[in-house]
This record gives sequence, structure tokens and C-alpha cells, in this order.
Amino acid sequence: MAPGKSAAVSHVGKIRANNQDSGYAGEYLFVVADGMGGHAGGDVASAIAVKRIIETDRQFVSGSDAEFALHTALTAANAQLAETVFDHSELTGMGTTVSGLILVNGQVVIAHIGDSRIYLLREGELTQVTADHTFVQRLVDSGRITEEEAAVHPRRSVLMRVLGDVDATPEIDTSIMATQPGDRWLLCSDGLSSYVSHDKIFAAMSTIDDADAAAERLVKEALDQGAPDNVTVVLVDIDESGTSAHVPPLTVGSAASPLVFDGDTARKPLRLPALLLHPLKVTKPDDSHFEPESDGYLDELILEDRRRAKRRKVIWLVGLILIILATLAGAFAAYQWTQTRFYVGQSEGNVAIFQGVQQGIGPISLSTVYRTTSIDLDDLPSYMRDTVEATINTSDLSDAERIVDQLSDVSSQ
Repeated sequence: MAPGKSAAVSHVGKIRANNQDSGYAGEYLFVVADGMGGHAGGDVASAIAVKRIIETDRQFVSGSDAEFALHTALTAANAQLAETVFDHSELTGMGTTVSGLILVNGQVVIAHIGDSRIYLLREGELTQVTADHTFVQRLVDSGRITEEEAAVHPRRSVLMRVLGDVDATPEIDTSIMATQPGDRWLLCSDGLSSYVSHDKIFAAMSTIDDADAAAERLVKEALDQGAPDNVTVVLVDIDESGTSAHVPPLTVGSAASPLVFDGDTARKPLRLPALLLHPLKVTKPDDSHFEPESDGYLDELILEDRRRAKRRKVIWLVGLILIILATLAGAFAAYQWTQTRFYVGQSEGNVAIFQGVQQGIGPISLSTVYRTTSIDLDDLPSYMRDTVEATINTSDLSDAERIVDQLSDVSSQ
């Protein structure tokens, strides 16, 4: 693994019109932010947050000092977002996730809010370090659903915590971890983690030594999946000195451009007092929403989810019953049709008229003896006997009676 190397890459994706992600790789600080709010300012939100947090890119004496500074920076960014919305009402509802880390003397200081993620690749094992602040993750943590159910849950994009103009004191996760030479850290927006499997992320990080090439590979993996969302990746390789400085610092995504929102005629005023738009994990851009983390709201969503699950079961049950009834009705109609058909064959050595068709369904016969005649098969010429044994199709009962009369005349000669 190349020592002292980091990388930052951001891509708008194949569907969205603008990049609402921001990323930064600096001397000590590395950050990814995923803005939300669509045309209400998701790109502005992530850019404001990252530009404010970049001020903490400096050397700290201890991990606790860096942790305090990083937490303070995220809180200050949250206040700045609220002030921006106050001055520009067209940006109401904007917000952003943030996942950042600072390297300090063999330690990594982490601050995190939202569903962007931080991973650690160490000694051949890839671990997700941060926890998603989403509704479905709360359900997983409480044992209500499994990880597999969470991946397809209709509420999987509902965020419980973000920076924005909704919560004046957002709950931010912070931690201090030890790091060591050879570690590779990944910060990414959910444009990567929601579409690229854990195994593919591991493969790119573990087999490509160059950080830039590995970051580009991860973005390409997302693009190969259709990349309906913005994708931002920051890779941090720890060298023997415990650093991974990017010189000069690199800013990507919306934070790499000047902030432009005052008098922007392309934006239409939107007022979403309790809604923050966030990319839904589907193959086309869509919107979900953000709600503050509260027991009442969670209980309401849980009840709604249970009602939805119950409705799904009822719909499936009704659908299954209808399918069964339709199948039975079709089978009955088909059987009724077979009983309008007749053919001539043999029964216990005599010529007989059968009602139905010669075919059967497995062991079930679709014909019965309608009438057994007194015509003995042995009284018929061999070619006629063979024909009767092979059965003779008729157009209707009258036709069958006519054939029987002909056979009777032959047998009596």
C-alpha cells in the first residue's frame, strides 16, 4: 500500500442533474457530506458544512482536543445552515449528512451524523465503523427486523439525524480509535454504500494499492450499478508515520465550487417545515424525508409499518385465493368441455362409446364409458379390431352411434 497517500473523488451519477455531495482530503482532516433538499439546496448544505469543518484541518495535541474541535465544527455548521435558511427562504428544508475524521498521533478522531459511512480495512478485514442514523437501522438495532429486511424496507431512506435547519442541537456521534500503519480508511456517501456490495467494496480496497486508483474503482462500481445518486469517496492510507496528508488539500463535489444561491432564478421557493429531501435508493431519483429522532415519531412509523405488513399479507392472501379460484374455474370449464366429446373404443372385450377425451391428467382419466355394446371385438376383422382398440374419434354422440351401427353390421356378417 502506498505510504502517505489519500484520495477524494466525487461524481454526480448518471441520473441526477447536480452534485449534492462534498468531499475533502487534507493534511489531517478528511470529510464526506451528502446534502439533501434537492433544488431546495442540498448542494448548498453540504458545501456550507464542509467549508466550515475544513477550518479544523490542523495538528492537535491530543485526540480529545481534536474530538472537541470536530464536534464544535459540526455544531457550528448546523447553526450556519439555519442562519442561511433564515436569510434565504428558498433553501428551507436543506440539510446534510457528515462523516469526518482527524488523524492525531496514531489515533483517528471520528464525528458522524446521517447515513454516510466510514469503513476501516485492517489486516484483510473490512469493518463499518459508523452506524447509520436511519429509521430502519433503529429497527435493526432493536431487533424488530433483520439486515436483509432493512435492505428492502420501504422506509430505508428515512433519516433520523442530519445537520440542517430543523434541530438546533443535533446529536452527533464522536469517537476516538487507534490506527496503525497499513490501515486504509474509507469515507463515502450512500451513493456508494447503497448500491455497491460490501464484498465489492472490500475487493477494490484490498487489491488496489494506489489510493487514487482504488477510489476511482469504487466510483466506477457505483456507476456500473446505474449510479442514480451522487457518489463521493475519500480514501485515507496510514503510513509508517501515522499520517496520510494530501498536499495540496483536495476539495471535491459541490464544496469545490463557489457558493451560489442568492437570486438564483433556477430555484423555486419551497417550504418543507419538517421534510428534508433525500435520494431514495431506487433506480431513478426520488425523494424521501427526514424526521427528528423522537419516540413518538418512531412509534408511529413502527405502527404504520405493521399496518402496511398486515395489508400486504391480506392482499397476498386475497390474491392467492383469487388465483386458486380462477384456476379451479378454468379447470372445471375445461372438464365440462371434455364431457361434450365422444369416441369409440373397447371395454372388457366389447365395443363401447366413451364420453370425454382419451387424454388424462396423471392418474386421472378424463373419460368414462357412456354405453357398452354387445359387439364382441373378436367378431370384427383384425384391422377393425385394431382401429377400435386404438379408439375412433367422433364429432358428437350421433356420430359415435353411427360408427357403432356400422361395426354391428360388420360383426353380424
